[in-house]
Amino acid sequence: MLGRATGAVLIGVEARLVEVEVHLGGGLPFVAAVGLPDSAVKEGLERIRSALLNVGFDLPDGRAIVNLAPAEIPKQGTALDLPIAVALLAADGQIPHDRPGESVVAGELGLDGSVRPVRGALSIALAAARAGRKRVVVPAANAQEAALVASLDAVAVGSLADVAAIAKGLGRPGPREDVERLLREREGARDANDLSDVRGQAGARRALEVAAAGGHHLLLSGPPGAGKSMLARRLPGILPTMTPGEALEVTQVWSAAGIARGLVRERPFRAPHHGISSAGLTGGGPRIRPGEMSLATHGVLYLDEMPEFRRDALEALRQPIEDGEITVARVHAAATLPARFTLVASMNPCPCGHRGSRGGRCRCTPRQVHHYLSKL
Repeated sequence: MLGRATGAVLIGVEARLVEVEVHLGGGLPFVAAVGLPDSAVKEGLERIRSALLNVGFDLPDGRAIVNLAPAEIPKQGTALDLPIAVALLAADGQIPHDRPGESVVAGELGLDGSVRPVRGALSIALAAARAGRKRVVVPAANAQEAALVASLDAVAVGSLADVAAIAKGLGRPGPREDVERLLREREGARDANDLSDVRGQAGARRALEVAAAGGHHLLLSGPPGAGKSMLARRLPGILPTMTPGEALEVTQVWSAAGIARGLVRERPFRAPHHGISSAGLTGGGPRIRPGEMSLATHGVLYLDEMPEFRRDALEALRQPIEDGEITVARVHAAATLPARFTLVASMNPCPCGHRGSRGGRCRCTPRQVHHYLSKL
């Protein structure tokens, strides 16, 4: 028999739907996956076998072939555990066949049959909506993300048994989240880092206000202890409230990175260490993940001690500052990541930091100062 289900995989911050087909044939009991599965997907087959037994299902007799289509896209991550298990049970006749083209299923299975959260639930829900699907089945921990997509019914599951109940028509979608209402609730709250906490620094405060009003990038220069970091951390508090579209985009990026479990309502503030690599700043890796530039989308990217950052990392800022996005290409995949942020950087006026301060404490030579400032 043949069983089908629809899952999804993440490529960058976008999700691609994956059609899961399971064919049961004769021979010794064995499960094999084809369609460019990575090690996490192959290990998932063993998790599925244990989960089926612990929930009370029978292991299918004979040889099971799992096809993940389209075959040319590498399948990565653990979100395919649940759709493979659903297709396997449907092929064996232990649960009814879902109506084709209705549902997208995503989740990682534990050995006891529990369903664990996955990265990118919002991206998966958005991909399902674009494909015209009516329902998305996700782990309970990801249900709030999926419910942000108004055109879908988001069904939360806690175990493989819940998925079987949904296949039999017993599941019910949860309440949908209103993005605009959630943002309005945030408007009245006071930020932990409020500009009203700053005393003095009239020139720096004015610079922050101009940067916030015009969307300008900002460089703060001054001796240690002058308040550069304190001022930078208060810039998101005077930026306008995010629009629903901006909030969804930020949530999508943070969900793909495994950070968010619900709507992100505050503008991001990211402050990576100066030892960060170019890939950590731009994103990438074997499985393309968002970097600090993308995590700061519609917020602030703060580079403290900017001259100490690696030159290749600073050079990587060029494209996103101009285009508001960055394209990451790897051998098997390429992804375009959002990176529309306000860049705030700080630095000392010289290597020791005391040039121009009272008391003549600076002992840096003109050559040292020139070399330090030339890094910009």
